[in-house]
Amino acid sequence: MTTGVRRRMGVEERKQQLIGVALELFSHRSPDEVSIDEIATAAGISRPLVYHYFPGKQSLYEAALRRAADDLAARIVERHEGPLGGRLLRVMGRFFAFVDEHGPGFSALMRGGPAVGSTRTNAMVEEVRQAAYDHLMAHLGVSDPPPRLRLVVRSWVSLAESTALIWLDGREIPRAELERQLVHDFVALVAVPAAYDPVMADVLGRLLGDEPADGPFGELIGRLAALVPAAVRLPGQRA
Repeated sequence: MTTGVRRRMGVEERKQQLIGVALELFSHRSPDEVSIDEIATAAGISRPLVYHYFPGKQSLYEAALRRAADDLAARIVERHEGPLGGRLLRVMGRFFAFVDEHGPGFSALMRGGPAVGSTRTNAMVEEVRQAAYDHLMAHLGVSDPPPRLRLVVRSWVSLAESTALIWLDGREIPRAELERQLVHDFVALVAVPAAYDPVMADVLGRLLGDEPADGPFGELIGRLAALVPAAVRLPGQRA
């Protein structure tokens, strides 16, 4: 309950308030389930006043997505300090925190909501994906990545996105386990082409060279080694 005279807001302040209210509502329910009337009520203003600041729900939705995209892009920024495995694990922690906070809104953004087909919406999604790709390449220290590495990095960015969407449907796997699994997935994606491509083998060697035994990459190697003891040989494999 509020008492007294309601404080008048300036145009930009009111717009930011509406974006914040819309983002909060979109974070708990799919945007196509949220009406302008609900947004107006939550903001404490009339429906016509919402339309005074935004032409319709799609424009408000896009403004909310812009703020969410900027937030997500900021969360994937990581300092170039320490082994890469630890860096990726910290980024995954912040990424899944965002997904957890904005579940339905994140799902609607990636799967298509009221702004489906909007070039502005698509551009925002691609902008975040490109930022993730660029940041990871920078952490790898590769200015002119070979084709297989470009494929690996883009595949991993897509994998993180699709994994988050599937996880939101039921949260059946503990979040911390999934964050670590995605870090393991990255080194596995690098390891497969490294088996027959010397350039990728060099990338893998540099990834693992500074990784401590108790780091995420070292942990994966230990787990895999435990699954295939030295005494066990695959059919046709020479000693």
